[in-house]
Amino acid sequence: MEKPRILFVTQEITPYLPETHMSKICRYLPQGIQERKNEIRTFIPRFGNINERRNQLHEVIRLSGMNLIIDDNDHPLIIKVASIQQARMQIYFIDNEDYFHRKFIFTDKKNKFFDDNDERTIFFTKGVLETVNKLGWSPDIVHCHGWFTSLVPLYVKRAFKDNPLFSDSKVIYSIYDDDFNETLDKNFAKKIKQEGITNKDLAHYQEGNYVNMIKASIDFSDGLIYGSKKINPEIEEYLKKSGKPILKYQSSDDFIDAYADFYKNFLEDKEVND
Repeated sequence: MEKPRILFVTQEITPYLPETHMSKICRYLPQGIQERKNEIRTFIPRFGNINERRNQLHEVIRLSGMNLIIDDNDHPLIIKVASIQQARMQIYFIDNEDYFHRKFIFTDKKNKFFDDNDERTIFFTKGVLETVNKLGWSPDIVHCHGWFTSLVPLYVKRAFKDNPLFSDSKVIYSIYDDDFNETLDKNFAKKIKQEGITNKDLAHYQEGNYVNMIKASIDFSDGLIYGSKKINPEIEEYLKKSGKPILKYQSSDDFIDAYADFYKNFLEDKEVND
């Protein structure tokens, strides 16, 4: 029997970005899942404050060179990789000069939200899925972490639903306390839309705020996890009403086992369907 394949998509991983609750989970969870005899791939944006030399990032020429279209404009996709040697784990980085070559993550040095954060998250989402497609690697589970990955469930379930690599993929979304108060560009929904995505699918994105984005990710996910002890109350209420499998917040001592057990529910579904 083939090893289960788990795709991790996250906005932060230590040691590439400062240590936070999310970056620690996304560092040790993929390693733990790999050690439990699963095949993994892990993707993160190549934010400009990631030191390429110190972390030994290098471009993967065979995966780079694609152009992604956002709002009728072409944007070159660059793929880089680095290894966490002690974990025997490779990390893929989604890069683009216009979107990621700045020394900050979501806000500038004056703490102002970047005007193009809407396009940056669209580019990252498309970049991950197109790269996985180019690898010819079919994930059984796609596990997303952080608001910057919140478009992944929509794209997997709609834009890529007829792609045989993703047609049976189950999506799990971890919800954290990573709220922001700003609203994304007024044309956010229009920029997201592509073949397979209907106007009805875009209802939550008409106003691109944090709460609406996470609500949409709940709608398009198969399973949901409390990544933080406390999450936005409005989202928590929506989550409870979703009727979907939910894993409560796990302590740092045993979260990998709990996540691995949660995954089994969706892997068993797949085995039955096969």
